[in-house]
Amino acid sequence: MAPIEQRKYIRLDSLNLLDYLIIDKEGMQTTHSMGRTLDISENGLKLETNQEICQGDTLVITIGLEEDLIDLTADVTHVEKAGDRYNSGIEFVDITEEGRRIFEKYTEAFLKMDSA
Repeated sequence: MAPIEQRKYIRLDSLNLLDYLIIDKEGMQTTHSMGRTLDISENGLKLETNQEICQGDTLVITIGLEEDLIDLTADVTHVEKAGDRYNSGIEFVDITEEGRRIFEKYTEAFLKMDSA
């Protein structure tokens, strides 16, 4: 039996580079590094990194989507080890209206391209 989908937003397979800064549970800035998205939705993404990020950490992210750069803050909702990398579920908590509009435009264009 297939698992029941619990996400509110459709996730699209998408590889995009991003830059992130980890802010730990105590509010301390700890690590600045790069990763890539494995999928994206209007409200979150799956992030692949070389180093472990802890559930409950906050990330300050800059992500490039086509011609646009989006700055946002997100919470790490879960982390799993995948070989020698880590996959983290990220939920956006602070994103500008312009950033949200760009994500919506990107996901709509991606869906149209996928259904063609």
